[in-house]
Amino acid sequence: MAKQQKKGTLIIIGGAEKQGDKEILQAVAKRAGSGRLVVATVATEEPEEMFQEYREIFRELGVKDLAHLDVQKREDALSEDRVRVLEKARVIFFTGGDQLRITSQLGDSQVYRRVQEIYLHGGTVAGTSAGASVMSETMLVSGHGDQSHRLENAVMMAPGFGLIKDMVIDQHFAERGRLGRLLGAVAQNPRQLGVGIDENTAILVEGQDAFEVLGEGAVYVLDGSGITYSNLVENERERNETLSIYDVKLHVLSRENRFDLRERRPLQPDPPGPGDSNKKK
Repeated sequence: MAKQQKKGTLIIIGGAEKQGDKEILQAVAKRAGSGRLVVATVATEEPEEMFQEYREIFRELGVKDLAHLDVQKREDALSEDRVRVLEKARVIFFTGGDQLRITSQLGDSQVYRRVQEIYLHGGTVAGTSAGASVMSETMLVSGHGDQSHRLENAVMMAPGFGLIKDMVIDQHFAERGRLGRLLGAVAQNPRQLGVGIDENTAILVEGQDAFEVLGEGAVYVLDGSGITYSNLVENERERNETLSIYDVKLHVLSRENRFDLRERRPLQPDPPGPGDSNKKK
């Protein structure tokens, strides 16, 4: 029997993580240690400006070996010099922008395969905003985020990197009112958990069994496995109707809460020990 490959760590960030004490970026920097951290600016149209901003932050957080993965066109992702940027990388950090730029430029390229190898052999892949959306096998691309989901407003989805299975991720969640569109995504395929991540908030996934919440906001988990009814495929002549969906579960998690991805339920926190109430959060 072939030896099972090790899986690494995912840090999936809801955006706006550069504020405050930069707790989430500290967690990213910690996993780089004395090794290389690669900032991938594939999603943005201003790669150099974006890299310099993160370079300054990660330098302040103690990262000494920083590299820039700049892929502005598809042929860049097929070149050996871009693959060499990822040599000795312990962490790859995908910035925000447009998630379709990431998948269309990197999908099934030498660079993409190297990212997979790093993750499968214990490295860390982190992403914020658009860089968060690409982590799942199905990626949420667009949809109305400030109102209840209407049947005529289809949620656009596309294949992602597939680093984590059975999940669709949305970011800037509470700040941009995206509950309606994540419900629309879950209604389209109840097999997938809908995970909405607030700004300056992240989920830390080690392996594929569970995640832990980092940061100051909330993580919303929509479980559609028990849905008994939705009107998604009904009312063909009345596509302006609002989505109806019954018996969908909603879990809301905050800092240090954990979620079991196998059982699809939150893990009860340990009871506080003596003196815990006096500890700094």
